Amino acid sequence: MNVPDDTKKRLASLDILRGFDLFLLLFFQPVLISIGNAANAPWLNRILYQFDHETWHGFRLWDIVMPLFLFMVGTSMPFSFAKYTAHGFDRKIYLKILRRFLILFLFGMIVQGNLLAFDPQHIYIYTNTLQAIAVGYLIASMMLLHLKPKGQLLATLVLLIIYSIPMALCGDYTPEGNFAYHVDRVIIGRFRGDLSYTWVWSSLTFGVTVMMGAFAGQMMKHSSDKKRTALMLAVTGIILILAGLICDMCGMPINKRLWTASMTLYSGGICFMLMSLSYYIIDCRGYTYGLEWLKIYGMNAITAYILGEVINFRSIVISVSYGLEPLLGDYYNAWLTFGNCLILFLILRLMYRRGIYLKI
Repeated sequence: MNVPDDTKKRLASLDILRGFDLFLLLFFQPVLISIGNAANAPWLNRILYQFDHETWHGFRLWDIVMPLFLFMVGTSMPFSFAKYTAHGFDRKIYLKILRRFLILFLFGMIVQGNLLAFDPQHIYIYTNTLQAIAVGYLIASMMLLHLKPKGQLLATLVLLIIYSIPMALCGDYTPEGNFAYHVDRVIIGRFRGDLSYTWVWSSLTFGVTVMMGAFAGQMMKHSSDKKRTALMLAVTGIILILAGLICDMCGMPINKRLWTASMTLYSGGICFMLMSLSYYIIDCRGYTYGLEWLKIYGMNAITAYILGEVINFRSIVISVSYGLEPLLGDYYNAWLTFGNCLILFLILRLMYRRGIYLKI
């Protein structure tokens, strides 16, 4: 729970980019949506459209939040695994991997699996971002530990192919006609959550997204020329975006809810571009002015996500400001949302200032 010894060696660009992702998720978007609902202005509604997930095929701005989270988990892996592999292979790493997998999966059931309802009829087994991270992390871990870089790249391509073939040949890309939906129905059954998302078969492409982040992490970890590495990250991103668009035009739609191979490539390309930009500005140019505060989210990502998704601080805001309701009118709910997000931020800020980090 304390500050790790290698804090100063952390990749600042990664912590800040992760913090930006979580700030969008846990502060900016909820507050913006609540203001937009109160204002109901056509020009603002067009902006709000980008801060919600695409209903089926296609890609909006908000659809990058989850892939970026998975990508950055992969980016940190070459750094976190180094102490287990730098001086010979330490088998304790398997315990670390298993422990992290199980804890993330459990947290996922708490956040969206309805575990805290204590009602078996309404518990969902596999239905959350944290569980997608857990599975993607497990897949990527085995690749990083047992394959050389070329083997990792080949295995990642094989995962995409294995995912894509039955998706193309054994169904279509409709909500109830796709192969991944039928796999979920057979394996998870009634313990599925949101039926518009698929999880079990999509685990293969979750692994690919995490591996993309791991490739970016390896590029930065072994970099001798940071500017050249930033350029390589950007070029890789452009190639992946084009590959995703080509796959989309060839009949494999970009669809986040199915986590299709085209979406994996397209979103992975965007993640590479964002990582390149962050790496260039922060680690190459050393510019962090006005950005350091994002580490409050970025260095306690799991804590931030769980607190933000599970605990509602609105009752505290109501207790100290209920007199504002007649004054704020339709915007009172926006005030409650802002207060809820602010309390979460202050808790994370206190943890950050005291060097308290949840490590799993």
